[in-house]
Amino acid sequence: MAQIIMQKNILHYPQLDTVLMVEEFVRENSGEYKKRSLWENLPRKMMYQTFCVIFDYLSDSNKIAIDREGKIAWIWNPELVRKYLSKPELRVR
Repeated sequence: MAQIIMQKNILHYPQLDTVLMVEEFVRENSGEYKKRSLWENLPRKMMYQTFCVIFDYLSDSNKIAIDREGKIAWIWNPELVRKYLSKPELRVR
């Protein structure tokens, strides 16, 4: 994430409440919108550049994925990760 921010010379960094709002909206509407229409349908308006910073963060942290049609899906599932990490046969040696 830090590499992306440094490369783009971002003038405005998103606030935490804005990032959380986008995360919640994507989670609730998983698989319904493409990138631009997702931005257009957010509950609060924001600059597209700010949205792109948040979008890149979510993508780089593997919280969202983009399908062949370009639709955005929420894929982060911490409960499933904990379940698999607790299984001794799946541990890395």
